[in-house]
Amino acid sequence: MSLYRRVALRFLALIAIIAMPIMARADTQDITAASRSVVRVALVATDGDSAYFVGHGSGVVVAPGKVLTNAHVVEVTRTEPNIVIGIIPPEGKKSYGGRVIAYSPGNDLALISYDQSANLPVATFFSGTPQDSQQVTAIGYPGSVDRAQGMNLQDIIHPMSPIRTSGTVSAGRQSKQFDTILHTAQLASGNSGGPLVDECGRVLGINSFSTISDGNDDAGYYFAVSDREIANFLRQAGVQPQRSVEPCRSLAEIDAAQRVAEEQQRNLAAARASQEDLQAREKALTAREEAQQTVIARRENMMALAALLLAAAAVAGTFTFMSAQRKGEKTKLLGAATGALALSAILVFLLRPGFDSVSSAAEPDNAANASNAAEGNVAAAEGAMLVGDNVCRIDMSLSRVTVSDTNDVPFHWNGQGCINGQTQLVRDSGGWRRVAVPASEASISIQRFDPASGLYRSDKYLVGTDVAEQARTIRGSAKWSGCTADPRRLAELSQLQGQIATLLPPQPNERLVYHCSLGKAPMGPPAKDEQ
Repeated sequence: MSLYRRVALRFLALIAIIAMPIMARADTQDITAASRSVVRVALVATDGDSAYFVGHGSGVVVAPGKVLTNAHVVEVTRTEPNIVIGIIPPEGKKSYGGRVIAYSPGNDLALISYDQSANLPVATFFSGTPQDSQQVTAIGYPGSVDRAQGMNLQDIIHPMSPIRTSGTVSAGRQSKQFDTILHTAQLASGNSGGPLVDECGRVLGINSFSTISDGNDDAGYYFAVSDREIANFLRQAGVQPQRSVEPCRSLAEIDAAQRVAEEQQRNLAAARASQEDLQAREKALTAREEAQQTVIARRENMMALAALLLAAAAVAGTFTFMSAQRKGEKTKLLGAATGALALSAILVFLLRPGFDSVSSAAEPDNAANASNAAEGNVAAAEGAMLVGDNVCRIDMSLSRVTVSDTNDVPFHWNGQGCINGQTQLVRDSGGWRRVAVPASEASISIQRFDPASGLYRSDKYLVGTDVAEQARTIRGSAKWSGCTADPRRLAELSQLQGQIATLLPPQPNERLVYHCSLGKAPMGPPAKDEQ
């Protein structure tokens, strides 16, 4: 093996080692965000003033006030009216009562309704097909963990984080009863109804049962109800879940694609500048040649005129000599004419243009070209500011989509950081920035707009309810809203945005990159996030 190859392999290995923690952290953030949509579905029997724990399963929030779980988790409630359902979220301090509103034992799915004002995070489903050996995570509340920790009923009905187990998809085998996903992410009693998610935290299926038979674990394989079954079930129940069709890409991939795109832009700009320089040089040479030809023509014309005047002076001199010999009366007049013609010939010859005048002859054209180029640059800069109505279209090669739609983004830009006449951005190193804190969603978005390049980017962080509340408190400390040019208010807004940014994790869960251009579009906010 050559020295060069050994060095290259060591370098690649070092890059892989450095990249591994970054990738793991990004995936963990997505799984953590997905876990906030997973709830415990607790069954409690009531008997007068007493209550006792019957059992529990897991569920996932698929719409405001709606939880999807397995039919077998809530089956007992169909025949036992004294059993109530409790929906216990992973965060907060409250639990909620629920009731079954859709039930399908044929594919082991059930839909539970609960208090919609609870405002729990809603999961996003992946509409594609899971791939063989794809990494997946099961999220839920295994009872074995509860028992190991010695939890009682009072403990169980309080919010707590779900448990996560990882595995891979084993494609090619299906359950005979309904469409399923076979995987190796370990499940236990209580995981039923919890989601199976991909590395971006999107739901692939609902965990249902395993290969355990008579207490023996045959091979540690487990089944999840596939999205195909879920989509049909939710459609019949009148629920439209959040969906994503884009492949799961890491931020490392996105950053690499961004660097490639920026390098391509620099190369294109350099090539364009080189081409413009070459064209300018060619125009200058052409102008110089034209000026040179003009000077040569004028020089030759004046030399010819000088020769004619000199010839005329010679003729006049001859007549003057002949008149002087005859002592004619016109001798003086002819002498004066001869002198004038000779002097004119000398002056015309001396005033003929020299070759050094070629440069000065070409300068007016060069100055005009430079002026036109400057005017063109100013016009281009003004056009790049994108003042007016804009339409921004997503660039999937530079985007990481996990929970949001990818529709075009329309907005009106005033050139001074104001969007749609109501949302103020502050200046940033890359243009303008806004930190959006929704009033009813546990997320924070940092949106950046660069009018010079037409690039609009939204980084979305799926945070916990406590972080979201802290951000809302900080944002609410500003006692004004809308757009402003007041330097004090802009400084206050910049400071508040900086404080909110310190609450965020190192990397976003989602990045959407758009290219904007002038175009008439209906008025609307740049994104779904509220200020």
